[in-house]
Amino acid sequence: MYIIGIDPGISGAICFFEDGKIVDVIEMPSMAEGKKNKKQVNGNQLFNEIKSRLTEVSQDEVCVVVEHVTAMPGQGVTSMFNFGQSFGVIKGICSAMQLPIHYVRPTKWKKYFNLINTSKDASRSRAIEIFPKVSDKLKRKKDSNKADAILIASYYYNSNKSK
Repeated sequence: MYIIGIDPGISGAICFFEDGKIVDVIEMPSMAEGKKNKKQVNGNQLFNEIKSRLTEVSQDEVCVVVEHVTAMPGQGVTSMFNFGQSFGVIKGICSAMQLPIHYVRPTKWKKYFNLINTSKDASRSRAIEIFPKVSDKLKRKKDSNKADAILIASYYYNSNKSK
C-alpha cells in the first residue's frame, strides 16, 4: 500500500509512505500571488510532486489521506477562505489524477498517537520517536507540519494494514 498523507494548507506538508516506511516528506508546494505576494498552494507543482513519485507504483495501490479540518472559532474570514482554497486544490488534483481520497479528523489520528491537548511541537517529537531516520527532515520547529503529514499517513497505514 502506497499512502500519500497530507497536512493541508499553505504551510502544510506531504508524506509519501509505502509499506510502513517513509519514502519522502516535503513541504506543501507554494507560490506568491498578486500584488501583495500572498502565498498559495502551487497546484502545478503539487501535481508534479505526486506524479513523479508514482511512476513505479500501481494506481490501485495508492491512497491519499488528507486531514479533514474545518473552520475554527476565532479564525479570520480571509485565512479560512485561503485554507479552503488550498484544501480544494488538493482535492481537485487528487480527483483529476483519479486517486482515492480518504479524510481523517485530527482528533482521530492525534488520539491514536496520544497527542490530544499537546503542543504543536509534540507531533514532531512523536514522529522522530517512531521514525528516527527522518529526524534530519524534522529539525526545525516549523517542521511540525511535516511531522503531522507523517503521522497522518502512519495512522492510516496502521489502521488499515489488516484489510
